[in-house]
Amino acid sequence: MKLQKIGWSGLISILAALTIGEFRFIPNSQFKIINSQALAQTQAERKAEADRLLDQGIEQYQISQFQAALQSWQQALIIYGEIKDRQGEGKALGNLGNAYFSLGDYAKAIEYQQQLLAIAREIKNREGEGAALGSLGLAYLYLGDYAKAIEYQQQVLAIAREIKDRQSEGKALGNLGLAYFSLGDYAKAIEYQQQWLAIAREIKDRQSEGAALGNLGIAYSNLGDYAKAIEYQQQVLAIAREIKDRQSEGKALGNLGLAYSNLGDYAKAIEYQQQWLAIAREIKDRQSEGAALGNLGLAYDSLGDYAKAIEYQQQLLAIAREIKDR
Repeated sequence: MKLQKIGWSGLISILAALTIGEFRFIPNSQFKIINSQALAQTQAERKAEADRLLDQGIEQYQISQFQAALQSWQQALIIYGEIKDRQGEGKALGNLGNAYFSLGDYAKAIEYQQQLLAIAREIKNREGEGAALGSLGLAYLYLGDYAKAIEYQQQVLAIAREIKDRQSEGKALGNLGLAYFSLGDYAKAIEYQQQWLAIAREIKDRQSEGAALGNLGIAYSNLGDYAKAIEYQQQVLAIAREIKDRQSEGKALGNLGLAYSNLGDYAKAIEYQQQWLAIAREIKDRQSEGAALGNLGLAYDSLGDYAKAIEYQQQLLAIAREIKDR
């Protein structure tokens, strides 16, 4: 029985980039007679407030306070609209799209990203255009529309190469690999991940290097080459510990557990899953906690210890219901 697979980590980092919903400008007709000096001061003050809200939302997002982040960015969006700051408006829209993506509302994420895309093209911001296209590609990927996902990521790749943004080029390649992986084309998935890995090493981006290695490990695992899968996941584990990325460390441990389980080494599989479980609980990642519990249950099931298998699956069931993961 195969254990639950851990998702790929090659997602574009889309926090402070430009990314989209319907927004109406709010007129301030009562201020029409203010003199130009006072208006300039008011504009500067309003922009400073919007910038503060934008940064506040980013801080909230980074600690998974998504609803609070949405509120901060909505307020920033209103102010940017009032002062006709199109770049700021685009940033707020993009971050709103990213937050809805994190909440699993891909339709709303797409709506916001499309608006960002329009603004980025209007103000000729190629970097923002690429970020919007990348986010759209990811949203369609999660909706299972792999053809559309590939189309958007190819556009990102073209822009990244045009503006010589090696980091975005690498992430686009990684996301293309993810799309081909989802289509079951592991050879093409590996080819794209290898290209991402090369760029990550070239620009010394350790986090992206770890993500590419992890994705390669998962691809080889799906091809049944568990020795190579273990080799890649061990490299991920070393990088995650070096850069103190606890979430990636946990997922690498979980993927190592899966590989050993597929090799029939259930004792080692359980050891790795227990380590992942401990990290998931430490960082309060309920989804990963549930996945680790489920994998432990399946390992004990393979060992014929059905009482323990049931115990772990019951714990997974409770978490799945709590986080509404149908």
